[in-house]
Amino acid sequence: MFNLGWGALFVLVTYGFFLLCYRLFGKKGLYAWIGVATVIANIQVTKTIDIMGIVLTLGNTMYVSMYLTSDLLNEKYGSGEARKAVWFGFFTLIMTTVLMQMVIFFEPAPTDFAQDSMKTLFGLLPRLALGSLTAYFISQFLDVRLFSMLRKMAPGRNQLWIRTNGSSIVSSFVDTLVFCTIAFAFIYPWDVWLEIFLTTYIIKFVLTAVGTPFLYAARNFKIKDEA
Repeated sequence: MFNLGWGALFVLVTYGFFLLCYRLFGKKGLYAWIGVATVIANIQVTKTIDIMGIVLTLGNTMYVSMYLTSDLLNEKYGSGEARKAVWFGFFTLIMTTVLMQMVIFFEPAPTDFAQDSMKTLFGLLPRLALGSLTAYFISQFLDVRLFSMLRKMAPGRNQLWIRTNGSSIVSSFVDTLVFCTIAFAFIYPWDVWLEIFLTTYIIKFVLTAVGTPFLYAARNFKIKDEA
C-alpha cells in the first residue's frame, strides 16, 4: 500500500512541477520540460515497482506529461509550436543516448565508483533504445496531428478534455504498442508480453485523465511576457 500512496503523491508532484515550469518560464518552460522529461522518463523506466501485485515500470508519469505539454503548446500556440517541441525532445533523446553511451566507454579510474551505476541507468540495450526512440517519434507526432483534428471537431473552450484525452489515449496506445513490440516481442512469452502491454497502457490512460485538470489550469495562466 505504501507504493500506491507514494505513487499518487509522485504523480501530483510531477504535474505540479509541470505547472510551475510553465507558470515561471512560459512557452520556453514547456520546451525545457519536453527536453528534461525525455531524459528523466528513460532513466525512471529502468526501475520497476509493485503496486497491489502488479509490477510496473516508472517513467509513465513523466512520459504522459509530455503529451500534456505538446497538447498545451498546440492549444495556446498552434500545431507548429507543438511539432517543434516534439523535434526538440527527439533531438534531446538522441543526444543523451549517444553522449551517455560514449561516457560509459571511457575506462574508469581505479577510484571510480560511478561506472557500474551509469551502465545500469544508461547502458540500454540497442533494442530498448530503438524502441524508445521509435515510439516517441511516432506517438508524439501522432498526438499533435490528432489534437489538431479534434480541435476542428470539438473546438469549444470547455471541450479541451475531449481534445487532450482523445489524442493522448490513441497516441499512448500506439506508443505502448510500438515500444513493447520492439523491446519485448519474442523475448517474453506472448501472455507476459500482453500483460506488460495492457498494464502499461492502462496506467497511461489513468495518468492522462488525472493530468487533464492540470492542463486546464495551465491553459488559464496569463504569462506576462506573452501577453
